[in-house]
Amino acid sequence: MAYWLIKSEPGTWSWEQHRKKGADAWTGVRNHQAKTHLKAMKKGDRAFFYHSGEGKEIVGISEVVLEAYADTTDKTGAFVCVDFKAVEAVSNPVSLAAIKAEKKLADMVLVKNSRLSVQPVSAEEWKLVRKMAGLK
Repeated sequence: MAYWLIKSEPGTWSWEQHRKKGADAWTGVRNHQAKTHLKAMKKGDRAFFYHSGEGKEIVGISEVVLEAYADTTDKTGAFVCVDFKAVEAVSNPVSLAAIKAEKKLADMVLVKNSRLSVQPVSAEEWKLVRKMAGLK
């Protein structure tokens, strides 16, 4: 299993909306590096759901339920989307500031390239952030 972090503005698509919807397509990604990450995702992979902009914190965990396919919101046909379902909310949202303050997370993509909307997370980072979030 691989681990990821997906970002959304809470005013555009919040964790609560994602949770209520169940499985939904992660559309609208228009960055080629993020597209590469979407294409690498496999069914069953897990992702931190991160509120960008307002909040700047990890608020939930999602799971890939359908691997990459053509994003119907992209008129150029160049981009893909992946379907995710909400798995669990975190007990304690983990802020970007808390992640940056943790020396063991200094190499996390969120720290080094915080603007990237879809990014990989190492197994070690996954375990530590889950612990910070109050999850086992």
